[in-house]
Amino acid sequence: MKNTNFYHPKFIPTWFLIVFMRFGTKLPFRLQVFIGKGIGSFLYLIFRRFRRIAFINIKLCFTDKNPAEIKLLVRQHFQAIGVAIFEIGDAYFAADAKIRKNLTIKNQHFLTNALAKKQGVILLAAHFMPLILGSRALLLEQATANIYRPQNNKLFDAIMCKTFTEHGANLIKTKDTRSMVRALKNATAMWYAPDQDFGANSVFAPFFNIQTATTKATARLAKTAKTVVICYSFIRTKNGYTMDFSPPLKDYPSADEVADAARTNQILQDQISKNPEQYLWIHRRFKTRPAGEKSFY
Repeated sequence: MKNTNFYHPKFIPTWFLIVFMRFGTKLPFRLQVFIGKGIGSFLYLIFRRFRRIAFINIKLCFTDKNPAEIKLLVRQHFQAIGVAIFEIGDAYFAADAKIRKNLTIKNQHFLTNALAKKQGVILLAAHFMPLILGSRALLLEQATANIYRPQNNKLFDAIMCKTFTEHGANLIKTKDTRSMVRALKNATAMWYAPDQDFGANSVFAPFFNIQTATTKATARLAKTAKTVVICYSFIRTKNGYTMDFSPPLKDYPSADEVADAARTNQILQDQISKNPEQYLWIHRRFKTRPAGEKSFY
C-alpha cells in the first residue's frame, strides 16, 4: 500500500465505502442482513444491466420456474448482493472472534485428514456471495493458498492482499499455474473456484443442461502428485454461516477432460441448487458459446 497514492481524490468514494464497511463490522449479524437486504433491493432498481444478466442466467438454469418465480429469485439475489457488502467488510476488517461466533463448521475432518497425510488439497468451490468472508473464515482453521484475480480498484486490492496475507494466506493470481502446483506439492489446501467463463483453455460441458465453457485447469491441477479434490461450501444461514467439506472425490481426474468438466459442473450445480439466491448470477457465465451458436446476452 506504500507504492500508490491512495489519498488521490479518485479514491475518495472508496474511502467512504471502507469507513462504512468498518462501521458495519460493529453491527450484529441479523442487523447486517436486514440492512443489506434493503441495500440490495435498491441495487435491484438501479443496476439494469446486471439485473438483465441475472434474469437471463436464472431463466436458462431454472426452466421449471415461471416468470414470477424467476423475478422473485432475481430480487433475492440482489438482496444477497447487498448483504455481501457487510460480508466483505467482515472479511477485511472484523476480528477473528466475531467471524468465529457466527460460524458453524461441518465435516472438517475430511480436510484435516488429507493434510495430515501430506496431501495437497484443492478446495472446489462456487462463487457464492459470501465467498470472500468464507476465504477469511478458512484462515481461522488452516493456512491456505487462495486463487484470486487482482481487483480493478487498487485500494481494495491492497487491503484485500494485506488482510489475507496477515492472516496466513498465500495469494496466487489466477494465471500463475506454477505457483498453484508448487502449493499443492507442499501439501497446502488451495481454495479454487472454477465456475466462471474463461473463454480460452476451456471445454464445453453441461451446466444446468447448458453446454458451458468450463476450464480444464481443475482436472489438470488435480493430477499433481498426492493431490485430492474436496468440495467446499460457505453459505449464509438464518443464524450465521455454515462451512462444509465433502469427502475427497474418487476417480478424479480421469482420462476424459470433458467428463471431468461435466463432473465438476454437476458438483457445483448441486451446491447452487440448494441456495440459488446466493450464487453469482450477475456474471455472464454463458458468454462463450459453441461455434455458430447465438449469444444469450
